[in-house]
Amino acid sequence: MSATKRMFMRSAIAASLMVLSMIGHEGAAIAREVNIAPGMPYVDVTIGNRTIRIERNQDTRHRLTNTYTKTSRPCPPFCIQPMSPAPGVHVAGELELIQFLKDKVAKGEGVLVDARIPAWFKKGTIPGSVNIPFTLLAPDNPYRDRILLVLGAKKLEDGTWDFGGARELMLFCNGPWCGQSPRAIRNLITAGYPPEKLHYYRGGMQAWQFLGFNVQKPKR
Repeated sequence: MSATKRMFMRSAIAASLMVLSMIGHEGAAIAREVNIAPGMPYVDVTIGNRTIRIERNQDTRHRLTNTYTKTSRPCPPFCIQPMSPAPGVHVAGELELIQFLKDKVAKGEGVLVDARIPAWFKKGTIPGSVNIPFTLLAPDNPYRDRILLVLGAKKLEDGTWDFGGARELMLFCNGPWCGQSPRAIRNLITAGYPPEKLHYYRGGMQAWQFLGFNVQKPKR
């Protein structure tokens, strides 16, 4: 073997060892400066037949430049929302949302709901979420019953609903100034959805992006 080839092989092996030294038990590099939490560089969640990754932007100089940098919006309609939209509803932060994806959504027991209108959803959403616009959950919407059925509720012969097998839901919208997910939650409760099966991520897209989390643009 020529000296050139030996040098190339030594360099390749050294590079491989460097990569391997950064590999954790999950099989991916963990030498990151911006982690989600200590010992948690990112989270991979398998939902159905696809795996999503939740991670933060590694550029420590990154600044938001989109609409979520705006601090002051006319109120009404963009008024500050209460911490909980209704009694009995669980309030969640980012770590709770990630845990919800792992414990509930990945097992088919929960749904992460982006309650914004489709125009907002198309611009980007939290990975693993599905778009159920708050308008579709209004009491007078003819499609609401279909949505409740998809979420696991059962309509009884007397016209009432059985939510015993309904999935847990975590809803969010644009941020603490956005009333779309609170309205969706209150409409679900009006329909009979148990508050203890509902979670509210109040920070929404603004807090999610402010913390550098990745955003997914829907393919369709």
